[in-house]
Amino acid sequence: MNKNISIVGVPLDLGADRRGVDMGPSAIRYAGVVARLEQMGLNIQDRGDISVTRPHRFTETENHKYLDEVVEANTKLAEVVSEIMQEGRFPLVLGGDHSIALGTVAGVARHKKNLGVIWFDAHGDLNTGETSPSGNIHGMPLAASLGFGHERLVNIGGFAPKLQPENVVIIGARDLDRGERELIKRIGLKVFTMHEIDKLGMARVMEEAIAHVSRQTDGVHLSLDLDGLDPHDAPGVGTPVIGGISYREGHLALEMLAEADVLCSAEFVEVNPILDRENATARVAVALMSSAFGDKLL
Repeated sequence: MNKNISIVGVPLDLGADRRGVDMGPSAIRYAGVVARLEQMGLNIQDRGDISVTRPHRFTETENHKYLDEVVEANTKLAEVVSEIMQEGRFPLVLGGDHSIALGTVAGVARHKKNLGVIWFDAHGDLNTGETSPSGNIHGMPLAASLGFGHERLVNIGGFAPKLQPENVVIIGARDLDRGERELIKRIGLKVFTMHEIDKLGMARVMEEAIAHVSRQTDGVHLSLDLDGLDPHDAPGVGTPVIGGISYREGHLALEMLAEADVLCSAEFVEVNPILDRENATARVAVALMSSAFGDKLL
């Protein structure tokens, strides 16, 4: 695994329904992410935060809330992530709401032409303006990265699509909108819902998921939404859904990813300190990052 890690924060909450997730990068840093990863012998460079324009009033374009600001922030992020990849380092992006995946994936996909993605999330993030019940763009980044949705989201970074359906796996889904379910079936997307995790166990799910995203790809991106975990273990998220991945299952999943040595980039998103308890969710995020980078008890 690449031991040269560049951290970049994206204090963006305009893609979400609730305010506060813009403080996620600060909360994760306060939880000691740099010290934790440096203790593992990793070379850490913290590039600070992407600047995010704060609008003076609410805007909505064709059922896309704050479209201009979300596109602007993700365009900046795509450039920074691409620079990190060009330098031969591993981009570790701290969110912010999950709309920031638009920029992360765009930046990585410039350098990985057949990128695999593991998407840990309670939700599918596969809505478009036509299917979204809310207009929140944090429910659209995976669809847009696959080439579905508003042209400004789809074309962030100047090219599309960034991903092919056969190279993507969603893990932990338990709250899918009707349009998302229809798209999943139409394009044949691989999804491990909580039903499969309960039935098969996380170890087998990860074995199958890693094999799926590693086949004929030149790198794997990890997009981890903290609401993929059960709210008991990660209470500080904007859209909690009960019955999620346990703390221990999350660690096992990321430990297996580290053992597979396939990751080229990662993002951890949707930590909302306003809704959290004593920064518990940010601490969980840091612990999961350490597992993803190979931390072991023995």
